[in-house]
Amino acid sequence: MLLWVVHLVGLQFSIANCWTFDCHRTESSPDFSLQGDYLLAGLFPLHSDCLQQRHRPQVTFCDRPDSFNGHGYHLFQAMRFAIEEINNSTSLLPNVTLGYELYDVCSESANVYATLSVLALPGTRYVGIRGNLSHYSPRVMAVIGPDTTNHAVTTAAMLSPFLVPLLLEQIYKVNFLLHEDTVTFDNEGDPLPGYNVITWDWSGPQWTFRVIGSSTWSPVQLDLNQTEIQWHGKSNQVPTSVCTLDCLEGHHRVVMGFHHCCFECVPCDAGTFLNKSDLHSCQPCGKEEWAPVGSHTCFPRTVVFLTWLEPISCVLLTANTLLLLLLIGTAVLFARHLDTPVVRSAGGRLCFLMLGSLAGCSCSLYNFFGEPTLPKCLLRQTLFFLGFAIFLSCLTVRSFQLVIIFKFSTKVPTFYHAWVQNHGAGLFVMLSSTAQLLICLTWLAVWTPLPTREYQRFPQLVVLECTQANSLGFLLAFTYNGLLSVSAFACSYLCKELPENYNEAKCVTFSLLLNFVSWITLLTMASIDQGGHLPVVNVLAGLASLSGSFSGYFLPKCYVILGRPDLNNTQHFQASIQDYTRRSGGT
Repeated sequence: MLLWVVHLVGLQFSIANCWTFDCHRTESSPDFSLQGDYLLAGLFPLHSDCLQQRHRPQVTFCDRPDSFNGHGYHLFQAMRFAIEEINNSTSLLPNVTLGYELYDVCSESANVYATLSVLALPGTRYVGIRGNLSHYSPRVMAVIGPDTTNHAVTTAAMLSPFLVPLLLEQIYKVNFLLHEDTVTFDNEGDPLPGYNVITWDWSGPQWTFRVIGSSTWSPVQLDLNQTEIQWHGKSNQVPTSVCTLDCLEGHHRVVMGFHHCCFECVPCDAGTFLNKSDLHSCQPCGKEEWAPVGSHTCFPRTVVFLTWLEPISCVLLTANTLLLLLLIGTAVLFARHLDTPVVRSAGGRLCFLMLGSLAGCSCSLYNFFGEPTLPKCLLRQTLFFLGFAIFLSCLTVRSFQLVIIFKFSTKVPTFYHAWVQNHGAGLFVMLSSTAQLLICLTWLAVWTPLPTREYQRFPQLVVLECTQANSLGFLLAFTYNGLLSVSAFACSYLCKELPENYNEAKCVTFSLLLNFVSWITLLTMASIDQGGHLPVVNVLAGLASLSGSFSGYFLPKCYVILGRPDLNNTQHFQASIQDYTRRSGGT
């Protein structure tokens, strides 16, 4: 019996809405409640909410001037009409009288108050709290309303623990006549009445209503006379039945609210594209592809490495080849003048080891061109650091030997004889070069540089490079060469007072300073630019170091051999030594 009461009230309420909005004549009553065997509650906004800004919670008074809500009043009268129709009928609910309590829910505070009121125990003004609410009996048996989502969510949250019904679960079983009209519901509880489609024609001096179609439910059919519809667009054009026009290419739809036709157009992120088969989500590009922001397709990534035929590559290769030819030519020149004072003062046969180490560094630079391979990655930096370490070791020991000969041979003869007898120069070069060799082998074993394809740094590029290019092994090798450079500079500085033919402090200082600047520039660029320009910077830094070392040490000697043969004789060197001896003896 109780379920039938709820179903019939919901039924009458739905039908009465149609009667009320169609200006059907109803009896009015000043009361908001009606006594009956079973009470139903109705929550309707008879007044609009107060929209003023509030700085603290407060109760809104509904009965305010100029706040009457016509829509809520129609719902209010529709429920009254439905209950009165049930009570006046001799067949719907015989011997049962329905009552109602109607509440004005103009605001959230009024809505909460009304919900608590309908949950109160019969004959009281308070809500009883019990451990088991399945047997709780509030004053009303069902609630109809509110009609807005915000208020309905609050009401549902308060009613559900007390098992008060928001849904008429079996209303689809109802089938009866009301005012000569058949009333029935579908499986979703929605009514299936027939109705006319009416247009409001106000094209003339007076507005009129015209029937342009009709709908039937058995069978379900909708008939429209489209020629009778007068659209307000240009040339009677049918308006678009969506909230938002189609998005631009590369923009996906983000639905706003409950309807798929209402959406915002948001551009796809970089690296994604909009597939036309799914307009609501962007798809990621493949690993070898990229896409800018707001793209409808993906593009192939550009593969980046230092090719052999690029203009900058041609310039660098030409410069490196010329340097390598100069080193070879200098070795040939020194071999032909091996017994001359200039070559002997430069280190004699040690010069060939120095030139060979610089030539090895020069050959390592070719490994920076072309697509990276395993041999290139293994040799491009380690071979350069090892060769340059040998050159710096030779430069250091050559300057140190001059200091021993001119300053320590007479003052500390024991140390001088021990250095000469134990081949101190060769032993130092071997030990120093071996230390750098061990560092490089450890580098290759622990932080092995391997060819790889890098995708993360640049969205539109695939950078072919060697992994672990600037690893801890690189820093150790670089630091070791830096220490050798400092030692070479210190020994050459001690030679600043030696005879002019043996004093190369200025040239060595220039070459070492250029070496420091070039490699500091490389480290700076490596931390800033991780792209395809890094091999170019490596080659430039290497060329600068090699050119500075060759120019500072070997180029002045080549000039004396080729351009000033009058200075490349024993008499000139002996005179320079005698002048140094007089000056040092006088001081």
